[in-house]
Amino acid sequence: MSNIKISALGGLGENGKNMFLVDVDNHLFILDAGLKYPEVDLYGIDAVIPDITFLLENRHRIEGIFITHGHEDHIGALPYILENINIRIYGTHFTICLIENLLTEHGLNIENYKLYRINENKTLKFGDVIISFFNTTHSIPESVGIAITTEDGTIAYCPDFSYNTTVGAKYKTSFDKITEIGKKGVLAVMPESLGAGDHDRVSSDRIFEHTFNNLLTNAKGRIIVGAFSTDLNRIQRIIDLSINYGKKIAVIGRKAQHIIDIAIKTDYLKIPQGHLVNLKFIEDKNGSEVYDELSQNKDLVVITAGIRHEPYVSILRMLNKQDRLVQLTQNDSVVIISNPVPGTEKFAMQVLDTLYRNDIDVTLFDKKILRSSHANAEDLKLFYAMTKPKYILPIIGEARHLYEHAKIAQSAGFDKDHIFTLSNGDVLEFNNGVPSLSQTKIPVGDILVDGSLTGLIDETVIKERENLAEEGSIIITANINSEKRKIIGNPVVTSKGFVSKQPIENWLELVMEIFQRTFQNHARRPRFELEALKKAVQEDVRQLAYRQMKKNPTIIVLLIETKDK
Repeated sequence: MSNIKISALGGLGENGKNMFLVDVDNHLFILDAGLKYPEVDLYGIDAVIPDITFLLENRHRIEGIFITHGHEDHIGALPYILENINIRIYGTHFTICLIENLLTEHGLNIENYKLYRINENKTLKFGDVIISFFNTTHSIPESVGIAITTEDGTIAYCPDFSYNTTVGAKYKTSFDKITEIGKKGVLAVMPESLGAGDHDRVSSDRIFEHTFNNLLTNAKGRIIVGAFSTDLNRIQRIIDLSINYGKKIAVIGRKAQHIIDIAIKTDYLKIPQGHLVNLKFIEDKNGSEVYDELSQNKDLVVITAGIRHEPYVSILRMLNKQDRLVQLTQNDSVVIISNPVPGTEKFAMQVLDTLYRNDIDVTLFDKKILRSSHANAEDLKLFYAMTKPKYILPIIGEARHLYEHAKIAQSAGFDKDHIFTLSNGDVLEFNNGVPSLSQTKIPVGDILVDGSLTGLIDETVIKERENLAEEGSIIITANINSEKRKIIGNPVVTSKGFVSKQPIENWLELVMEIFQRTFQNHARRPRFELEALKKAVQEDVRQLAYRQMKKNPTIIVLLIETKDK
């Protein structure tokens, strides 16, 4: 009989940062390794990834990281992990292609890492544990679920899926494989929860396709489509519909270009020869703009794709004549199928308002009329019916998603004590098939990524950035001759984002007087040190700001050692 422990470093009570652990008789299996995008109050942070302290402490027990699909909330943390632990990575062909591109983007040589391609027919054995795979339907091709078979039954991990039978071969669910796993005995399932609260959801994209066909028929000029670069299934449908109307296709966007180039090269995205066009930069010659004839073709469909807010940024640049490939006119039609993700709603609405003010024809597809790629209640119940699990562990989603999922499981006939809604760090332990919640938790937390995966920062930096945003800054620059204890030239005092109750010029004069007075006090001391002077000036100015205006700006003092000429 087996000792099994299931836990999460991320992905429970949050949207993204998915990383789950299954520990079977001292064999540690990592399921996905994702990032999440920061909230608006994390100034300058590009991504958040899981704290991997537990993995570092148990690196000798790790059998590998098993990736279900190529979205960044499932692969985004891999460069950081691999920089610290060189372990095996398993994924389907397309997923590994995306991972190779991701590692290359972060300056890692893929030849140094162990990347293994699998498919649903592949079986891996680690001691008495067998790992197998089953195809699932998602918005990106070659998405899989993972079955971990132990002596006490199988643990079926199935994130980000839905049951749509009208998709292409690369997106189809292996219903027979899932049913076969269920017949052999499933101890527990770990299905996603993001779509658990979706009610009255559409079962197909018929409304979307009908509306887009009308646009293709009636459009006066070009059609600009804003989409998420990871939604390859719907991008393929846009391409197919456009080609039926004889349209040319152009795809732009930095992130999009990588994914779509890979998809085209690996035959996962199909654009017939002669329909895909590469736009040339708009040139400025002798004060007048020279346009690429292709970019002005009214039979052109431009797909601008990216992540988070990037499609909106791209469309705004086109409207403001800042984009060097496409510039919007009132004859163009804009279609947006990338609904704002949390944290980007305000910016997205501002872009839409700007488009409407400029009399641009906009079609916004609400997520309620687009078939979701996440499992709703009926999808989850079908998954339970096929796998027949003893226990259910809702995963992936915020607390409300996990709660909705637990309610669905109860409505499907599962007892409440057979449903475990965990938090990151909780450990659910099975001894001889009997579950219990361990009193010991594993260490979890967030690692904040600034700029690149080598630019990790801590809470202190975040607080400093928050203070700069809310209070502003005062900057004092002076050239000092330490040997003669004198100021060379005139000091300069400036402010950034600081609001004063009195004219700012008057306030900055007060700061200058404080600096001069503090300098004279230090110049008379037996020992003169620039660092001590700097700290004294910062404190004196900070006290002035708080005393007069109850403000706490960041005080930056730049003292430059200078010799007399």
